[in-house]
Amino acid sequence: MVTIALAKGRTADDVVPMWRRAGLPAPADLDDSRALVFEVEAPVHGPLRFLLAKPADVPTYVSFGVADIGVVGKDVLLESGREVYELLDLQAARCQLCVAGRPEERDRRPRRVATKYPRLADQYFRSLGVAAETIPLSGSIELAAVIGLADRIFDLVQTGATLAANGLVVFDEVLDVSARLIANRSSYRTKRQAIQWVTDQLAQALTREAVES
Repeated sequence: MVTIALAKGRTADDVVPMWRRAGLPAPADLDDSRALVFEVEAPVHGPLRFLLAKPADVPTYVSFGVADIGVVGKDVLLESGREVYELLDLQAARCQLCVAGRPEERDRRPRRVATKYPRLADQYFRSLGVAAETIPLSGSIELAAVIGLADRIFDLVQTGATLAANGLVVFDEVLDVSARLIANRSSYRTKRQAIQWVTDQLAQALTREAVES
């Protein structure tokens, strides 16, 4: 059995349809059930077990071997710092990790940065030679800039609509983000054939879709 940790939310919404187009089995009731663990039969290499997890937990499940492979955004993968193999860019759940703030703050040296990504934010600002205080938040990061808690936010941007609605603008585009297929290092050796089958099916589906588009 191969166990797959799948990030809930937008990543799962974008990846599961592609997973099915690749000819890989997926739970039929994934969207309707409140269950967190699903098991489906696969045509080769035994059944697949799916774990629906919070995005930030997926690299942890994979690195500790609770899951053999996982699907998670590149932003979460980098922030976690977990030692896993990155097998494939699934080119889904696309967005950008950006620095943003109120327009009048653009030319001022940042003092406080609100983010869900303290590790990546610290790396980014240090690379600029800026010693800004990082404020970790888990809710709506835009609010920190609107009310003046921080003069920068470091967060994902998909359409920019939320920023615009709150009078904020992008100062810098730091990282293009998409969903990635990752693997536990030990599992990649012991379950190599099954994991490679999943990877190949997804890679072939991506190639077909690229040709058709």
